[in-house]
Amino acid sequence: MIFEVLLNATSMFNHANVKIPESVDRALRWIIATRDMHRVHHSVVRAETDSNFGFNLPWWDRTLGKYRAQPEHGHLVMTIGLNQFRDPSELRFNRMLLQPWRGKVGTYPIGQG
Repeated sequence: MIFEVLLNATSMFNHANVKIPESVDRALRWIIATRDMHRVHHSVVRAETDSNFGFNLPWWDRTLGKYRAQPEHGHLVMTIGLNQFRDPSELRFNRMLLQPWRGKVGTYPIGQG
């Protein structure tokens, strides 16, 4: 139970839309995955999507060569998410619940090569 609480807490921490000072983020990245670190993984750029998989511990990405400190063009202009879900109408609650079952297989950058 303790493991699940910690796992969910770190996942909420790095998926939260909360900006922390860059110096604090840089220090925390050695211990836990931060929002800016994990956010790179949600980029539409393939090299960025294929990095920073960890949402709780950063050590695996660093050890396996998948760590990427920053997106190529910076966080402010980085595009995240899937193209087929960019329309504002897709942000309605009922549409978001159905998103995993919509769209063609293979439209996500991971696994394409």
